[in-house]
Formats: sequence, structure tokens, C-alpha cells
Amino acid sequence: MKIFHFLEMAVWLAVASVGFAKLFNVPKKALIMAAVLAAIGGTCKLILIHFGVHITLASLVGAIVVGFLSIPAAHKQHVPPLILSIPAVIPMIPGAFAYEAMLGFFKLTTELDAKTYQIILNHTINDGLKAIFIIFSLTAGVSFPMLISRKESAKNIHF
Repeated sequence: MKIFHFLEMAVWLAVASVGFAKLFNVPKKALIMAAVLAAIGGTCKLILIHFGVHITLASLVGAIVVGFLSIPAAHKQHVPPLILSIPAVIPMIPGAFAYEAMLGFFKLTTELDAKTYQIILNHTINDGLKAIFIIFSLTAGVSFPMLISRKESAKNIHF
């Protein structure tokens, strides 16, 4: 039954990717490829999380998959790889952790006893650091494949 859950999540990741791609004026011919990349990368991340891998490492692997797949796909679509990879990784941004961290900072401004303040502070720092490290891993995951392949042309890649 988990397979249906992963397929459903892949569809929603693809839909979110198309929305962000439209927001960034990605050419119409590249929308489907951005959606496919988001579905593949996001599903990789979700499967790794399901098997107990930490969310930061799973996000890095998902972003690396998107980065590597975006290079030959961009060559076929005649667009830069970032046109495909950035909308594909945006649905993996940890909005919930950033939101919880922000709410925690607001709670810390109210009057609290020392024990409650310490608990909320720990949760806020934990959520904030998770959000920051996931964003760093997404950035590194997308840029790493492009950095190591920038001296070679995608025309030399054969499937």
C-alpha cells in the first residue's frame, strides 16, 4: 500500500513543480520534464525517509538525482539545466520546519517559565537548523552534478 502513497506523492510533487515552473516562466515545452524530474527526485527522497535515512541526507540524494537527470533532459529540451532542476527541487523545500521555527520564535517572546522556555527554544533551534541544512543540501545537490559536468558537453551522453 506504500507504493500507492509514493505514487500519489509523486503526482503532487509534479503538480507543485509545474506550478513553480509556470511562476518562473519556464518554457511550455519543458514543463513536463520539470514535473517528471520533481516526481523522481521527490520520490527518491520520500523512499529514503521511509527506510530511515535522515531527511537532510535524503534531500541531498533527491536533489543530486534531479541535478544529474536535468543535464541530459535539458540537452533534449534545448534549455539550460537550471530551468528544469530548480522547479523540480522547490517542492522539496522544508516549509513546515521553517514555519515551526518561526512560530517557536514568536512563542519565545511571550512570558514563559524557565522550563517551558527551554523546551520551546530547543524545538525552535532544532526546526530552524533542519530547515537550513535541508536547503543547503538541496542547493549542493542541484549544483554538484552541474559543477562536475561543466567541462563536458551533454551531447556526449548516450542512453
